[in-house]
Amino acid sequence: MSAVLIKTPEGQQAFKERSALLAGKLRSAFLLFDGQRSVSQVLAATQGLGVVQADIQALQQAGFLQDLVAHTPDLAPADMPQRSDQDRYRDAYPLAVALTGKLGLSGFRLNLSVEGSTCYADLAAVAPKIKEAVGPAAYAPLQRALFA
Repeated sequence: MSAVLIKTPEGQQAFKERSALLAGKLRSAFLLFDGQRSVSQVLAATQGLGVVQADIQALQQAGFLQDLVAHTPDLAPADMPQRSDQDRYRDAYPLAVALTGKLGLSGFRLNLSVEGSTCYADLAAVAPKIKEAVGPAAYAPLQRALFA
C-alpha cells in the first residue's frame, strides 16, 4: 500500500495519554507516520517489531491515522458560510505537520510546536514561523486552510 498517512488530533491525544490502544509496536509505528512516509515504508521500518498491515488498518479504524490526500481540505468558495475555528484547525493541522516534517532536523522544534498545538489559536500562533521556514509558496495552502 503506497498511501501516505498522518496522525489525527485524536491520535495525538491518545499518544500523549499513553492509551493502551497505542501500546508497544503500534506506538513505534504511529510515530513514523509523518505525512512523508508511505504505509509500505513504515511497514518495512517496523517489520522487526512485527507490525503488519492489519495493525495499520486498526489505527485508521480507531481514528488515529488518516490519509493525507483524502483529508487535504478543499478550499471553499467565498460565498460559503464561515468555518469554525475547530474546522480550521482540523483542516490546517495535517498540512502544518506535513510542512514542518519536510524540514528535517532543522525544523525539529517547529514540528514539536505544531504537534503540541491543541487548538486553532495555538496553530495560528506558530503559522508565521512555518511561513518563514518553508517560504511563501509552500505556505500558501496552510494559509488558506487557517485564514481563508
